[in-house]
Amino acid sequence: MKAEEFDYLAGEIAGMIVEASKVVVFTGAGISTESGIPDFRGPDGLWTRLDPEDFTIQRFMSSRDVRKAHWQMFAQGGFLKKAEPNAAHHAVAELERLGKLDCIITQNVDNLHQMAGNSPDRVFELHGNLRWVRCMGCDRRIPTDEVLHRLDKEDVPDCEACRGILKPDGVFFGEALPQHTLNEAIQRSRKCDLFIVIGSTLVVYPAAYMPMYAKESGVQLVIINLGSTPMDSHATVRLEHKAGEAMSTIIEKVKSKMTS
Repeated sequence: MKAEEFDYLAGEIAGMIVEASKVVVFTGAGISTESGIPDFRGPDGLWTRLDPEDFTIQRFMSSRDVRKAHWQMFAQGGFLKKAEPNAAHHAVAELERLGKLDCIITQNVDNLHQMAGNSPDRVFELHGNLRWVRCMGCDRRIPTDEVLHRLDKEDVPDCEACRGILKPDGVFFGEALPQHTLNEAIQRSRKCDLFIVIGSTLVVYPAAYMPMYAKESGVQLVIINLGSTPMDSHATVRLEHKAGEAMSTIIEKVKSKMTS
């Protein structure tokens, strides 16, 4: 994309944000890859190195060996631990400070929106958050770091309160999305006046229904992504660009328009 076209489209999106009062931002793996977090489905994604069958809720709950392998992977991986918010996350946080953001609906499990400064109650995590662990017995939620510190002595840690099975608090295959979070995301998608997709190919459902709900309600749709999506033809503006540079430029233009 030529610089002139990028600048024009960024300006168009900035103008839409300035005119909007309730912006919903929907984020996928493409916003977090710029923080060094690998995606799952790309040519070098995690599914090229891991067996998706080991990430079904049935196998995790039924096999101690599978649970042991998961905790070993968490202990050795560390990619979430090292990841920091990038320019795109900070730009989305700035949208909240400017009073434009209604909420973030994210497919990501990395907590980077909160780390960038977004209010946790404005972040709806459809696929969970791997910086937390949940007890499948008593539903207690524990910071992942607390559990990882126990791995020197326990290869498969359990809940210290009820001895239930501990599971990383991401949504596994075969596991339902958190119903309250899903319902809230649907309602906010339908009631916003601008819906911005950042870094998602929109092929994972039911998360990918969110921009459809917005369009059905007459909401303007912006898509910022490297690569095509099934919703491209429905977008008011489609910007093919890296999330960090695109969002940083857009936010600068928003602030300029709001002060002029």
